[in-house]
Amino acid sequence: MIVFPAIDLKNGQVVRLAEGDMDRATVYGDDPAAQAALFAEAGADHLHVVDLDGSFAGSAQNRGAVEAVVAAFPGRVQLGGGIRTPADVEGWFAAGIARIVIGTAALKHPQFVKDMARDYPEAIVVAVDARDGMVATDGWAEVSDVPIADMARRFEDAGVASLLFTDIGRDGMLKGVNIDATVGLARQVDIPVIASGGVKGLTDIDTLAQFAKDGIEGVITGRALYDGRLDLAAALRVATRA
Repeated sequence: MIVFPAIDLKNGQVVRLAEGDMDRATVYGDDPAAQAALFAEAGADHLHVVDLDGSFAGSAQNRGAVEAVVAAFPGRVQLGGGIRTPADVEGWFAAGIARIVIGTAALKHPQFVKDMARDYPEAIVVAVDARDGMVATDGWAEVSDVPIADMARRFEDAGVASLLFTDIGRDGMLKGVNIDATVGLARQVDIPVIASGGVKGLTDIDTLAQFAKDGIEGVITGRALYDGRLDLAAALRVATRA
């Protein structure tokens, strides 16, 4: 199982939000590239980056910071946030991003995602962000009437690399991963699932890794790392061993 340390960007700074609320942001640093280098030194070869401002604006707002992260991190960088046009996708791949995460556009314009997955095989990740089991969009500001499994199934034959499932109510709250919902989604679809939201410690990593055979490809963790509740090197060892 892959462990993705997370770098969330707001105004060029490394932050973490509580439950996706931009007004509840904790700043953890002013140098995203330096943070990426630290994660690499700990052994990470995958990184998850989110342009939070871009998620709300609908277009890239932290391009310079993202490019600096890509330059500093020797592994594969996965990026989400405000990526909603073919030009956005093409531009980020040209900038060295390994995988693109598409959320809002996946619900509102599913054909766009399918087209991108066709043009960039195994490089498009669909973000399935949920509040109370329903898909949330627009930086989690809006909640749809579409159940998460229904949305996920739309992309089963599209060639997307993975589904990134986030339980918004747990994101940044250190409540523990919603194991039941995450594994339940993985078992309902034929696309690998990346868990996100609520990681509070090594137990979450170990538990998720036990379900790799059920389709759990990886887990994203942010606040637990920044607060010192989770040691990245230890998490990588557990994820690999399980």
